Amino acid sequence: MFEFVISHPSEECLARTGTFYVPHGEIKTPVFMPVGTKATVKSLDYKDLQGLKTEIILANTYHLAMRPGSDLIKKMGGLHKWMNWNKPILTDSGGFQVFSLGNKVKITDDGVEFQSHIDGNKHFFTPESATKIQEELGADIIMAFDECAPAGVDESYARKAMERTHDWVKRCIKAKTRSDQALFPIVQGSRFENLRSESARFMADLDLPGIAIGGVSVGEDFEQKFYAIDSAIQHLPKEKPRYLMGVGTPDDILEAVERGVDMFDCVLATRLARHGSFWDKYGRHTITNEKFKFDDTPLDESVPHYSSKEFSRSYLRHLYLENELLGIRLLSLHNIAFLFHLMDQIRYHIEAGTFLTFKKDFLNSFKKND
Repeated sequence: MFEFVISHPSEECLARTGTFYVPHGEIKTPVFMPVGTKATVKSLDYKDLQGLKTEIILANTYHLAMRPGSDLIKKMGGLHKWMNWNKPILTDSGGFQVFSLGNKVKITDDGVEFQSHIDGNKHFFTPESATKIQEELGADIIMAFDECAPAGVDESYARKAMERTHDWVKRCIKAKTRSDQALFPIVQGSRFENLRSESARFMADLDLPGIAIGGVSVGEDFEQKFYAIDSAIQHLPKEKPRYLMGVGTPDDILEAVERGVDMFDCVLATRLARHGSFWDKYGRHTITNEKFKFDDTPLDESVPHYSSKEFSRSYLRHLYLENELLGIRLLSLHNIAFLFHLMDQIRYHIEAGTFLTFKKDFLNSFKKND
């Protein structure tokens, strides 16, 4: 039911293209996965996602458990039917969101007690309950419950969080009852090479359908992030898809693809749009910039989507300044389309044997942002 086929391993580096087969379809890798935190990619519907040629989206276990509740979604036929989305879905375990609540969280070996951000009511997540919630949601790929240590912790703290994560993934495996869902474990270990290596080897030995690298993009700088990734990825099996959680800027994607990462997700594409920012080949820009007032050029005519090619920057600037919803919607569509176009180019150049040249040229241009 879950098969990962590598079609073109790069001869230049560790990058590769492939296809991951799951119950609701096939996923061409490397792939960027838009985030639909509360069962919606903000401002977009399923026809928008189809128009973008989206292959897989994410939904968030914590937020959906808090409201409306996984039991309601199960009664409505699961996420796919409820959202009217018949392609693959991945749900995270809720671990990152729970631990990001800060001092409202009490962590024990049994699980995590926390207060809902909605009403302050207390809840208790365990590996078993996180697995049950995800089974009720019905995603194709589900994530093991883990402890995501914040950036800057000492090695003792990081080891405890890692060992707890290792214990919890075994409990997730034991609790899992659905054969039509792929469970991915999550490598932890903070910024410590020995812990990352140990965690990666532990997760690889579980022989699950894929493996995620977690605990990055939690406040560390670029060098620390990729030091942690490098420390883990060398110990992961080549025949399994590798998922780098929460990473989705164009430069980070290119760096990670070179290292052999296959799957990415990040809320940044739509979050930037809601704050009036967009990407083009020269970098990140703010649509409210005065220089765009009389700019009749599109956001990026090289991106094959109407949001990128058919509206001027001047018009989009006007929409955003007037708080018109269409402005946020078009910027959201464009930012996702931009990343999808980047992934298309990445796959093409891996197969053509020119990925490293493409990466160098892209980054040389992309750094020139305003």
